[in-house]
Order: sequence, then C-alpha cells, then structure tokens
Amino acid sequence: MQLILDIIGFEWDDGNRNKNRASHKVEWWECEETFFNFPLYLFPDYEHSQGEERFFAFGRTNSNRFLTIVFTVRQKRIRVISAREMNRRERRMYNEKDPTL
Repeated sequence: MQLILDIIGFEWDDGNRNKNRASHKVEWWECEETFFNFPLYLFPDYEHSQGEERFFAFGRTNSNRFLTIVFTVRQKRIRVISAREMNRRERRMYNEKDPTL
C-alpha cells in the first residue's frame, strides 16, 4: 500500500498516547513497533471514514503481541486512534494470510 511509503513518523498527544494503555493495556511504543514488523496488513476502514480517511492494521510487536490498530494519516504522520489485541477472528485472518505463523 502506497500509504506507508509516504509516512515520515507518528503523531501523539497525551490523550491518544494514554488512552490505549488505559483501555487495552497497549503502550504507544508497541503501536509504533507494529508498523516496522512483518507481516503487516493494512486495510481501509470505509465504515468509520466520514470525517477523515481511516485505516486499520493487523500486525505484531517485537514481543510477538498481535495487535489491531485503527489509525489515520495527518501530514504524512500516523495518528493512532485505537490499539488493542486482535480478537479471535482477526487473529485467524492474520494467520491465514501468513501460513508461516
């Protein structure tokens, strides 16, 4: 997906950095790690893209934690909206895409 090739970094503020830790026990740095590990699967999130274009990613952290991340891109920076552990259905989809897991 061309989207990732244009990215120059991440955008965080205290609200979205701490929200994922409080809600889902996912640290901001785990979100960033996920975008540098493979396989990483990106999909448009048409259902939630009214105000701005949103995407979701299935990926893994360096410690092999499987995450689903909802994000948008602002000025070539990834802004994480939500991050949580993959549910069973998402994990199955992720594993089916990469049979080496």
